[in-house]
Amino acid sequence: MVANPRAVRHFAQAMMQRSKNDQLDAVVLLEFAERMPFTPWVRPAENTLALWAIARRLQALTRLCTAEKNRAHAMKKLRQQALQCIAADAQLQQRYQLLRSVPGLGEISAVQTLAELLLLPADRDVRQWVAYAGLDPREYSSGTSVRKYTRISKVGNAHLRRALYMPALVASRVEPHLRGFYEHLLARGKSKRQALVAVARKLLHAIYGMFRSQRPYDGTRVYLPSCCRPSGKILLKSNRESTGLAERRRRH
Repeated sequence: MVANPRAVRHFAQAMMQRSKNDQLDAVVLLEFAERMPFTPWVRPAENTLALWAIARRLQALTRLCTAEKNRAHAMKKLRQQALQCIAADAQLQQRYQLLRSVPGLGEISAVQTLAELLLLPADRDVRQWVAYAGLDPREYSSGTSVRKYTRISKVGNAHLRRALYMPALVASRVEPHLRGFYEHLLARGKSKRQALVAVARKLLHAIYGMFRSQRPYDGTRVYLPSCCRPSGKILLKSNRESTGLAERRRRH
């Protein structure tokens, strides 16, 4: 017999049972079986049980689909509001367009990245940007016996790291220069996750430079293979920078 739980509970209340434990439940069920009409349980047919299980699952999935449709509608509305906020400010609009010039940075990723970077003061350098995102390396060593692998610190803005993850994943596949950088790290023995984190850090460096120069994304400024690097120009630039540094030191 399969007894209705509510009927059994009310029966226990009628017997003035105030407490509940396994022993008292056994006594209540015994009294219920002795005093109430006994109706033997008959197992439904297999086809009936299968239909019942399918109907219950359909009901659960219908609720999930309705909830997802509501979330998708809310997401579309929030996306429109975000774009309206960006369009109302010339500087935000310019930076948003610069972000959209990066291969792999879509509409939502650009909005999320821009929103998190706006919280940074204007006088921060690129290293502080990397530290703010928690993408800076963290060393863990003690003496000569304890030395763990170098990992990112993650002491920073997790929302910014999350916003850069998918763009880094897409850019490492579709953007030739970042794909070359990614494959170069793999060839050096880095794991796929380590290389992907390095691509995200490269993207952050590129975004910093784009905001400073107000120029769209240029992959040649992000990474060039050693075979394609103009060594003469690099040396000339290095000499010019070192000369300027020495001149500033003499002045001070």
